[in-house]
Amino acid sequence: MSRIGRKHIAIPAGVTVNVAAGNVVTVKGPKGELNGTFDKDLSIVVEGAEVVVDRPNDESKFKSLHGLTRTLISNMVTGVSQGFSKTLEINGVGYRAQKNGKTLSLNLGYSHPVEFTDGDGVEFEVPAPNRIIVKGIDKQKVGQAAAVVRSWRLPEPYLGKGIKYDYEVIRRKEGKSGAKGKK
Repeated sequence: MSRIGRKHIAIPAGVTVNVAAGNVVTVKGPKGELNGTFDKDLSIVVEGAEVVVDRPNDESKFKSLHGLTRTLISNMVTGVSQGFSKTLEINGVGYRAQKNGKTLSLNLGYSHPVEFTDGDGVEFEVPAPNRIIVKGIDKQKVGQAAAVVRSWRLPEPYLGKGIKYDYEVIRRKEGKSGAKGKK
């Protein structure tokens, strides 16, 4: 049996989980509400203050879906109770971020600022000109928004400029040593 799939999901105080027909799971909490539709053959049951996911047999399809479904529901519960966040750092002379209302404006060395708008369950915070915090209740949307922001200036290994995750370490490379001895 799946090691992750057989773990029960604890439901914290203030969070409600409902399972409707067709395995439509609705999770409500202090930060918001998330919905998810899962495979109809899996058994998703709320037992007291826990959610239990079980599979009908040991076919490879159900083995694959068992742990995945449990993890997705667990992320929904964590999202509506605590939320998710990713922190990005901007390195480079003249590279900076600022927040104007609901718009995140990035100066990244282009001839124009790159702009993103809060929405779709994702919010940007700029505590300093070189730090961006992406927050939300849906883990997938937070990660995708952070990846899109990072993709505008990927960190480069020669000068160390670009946007990187706060935990990311950029391995620096040595530049060209010159054309000594070549004629």
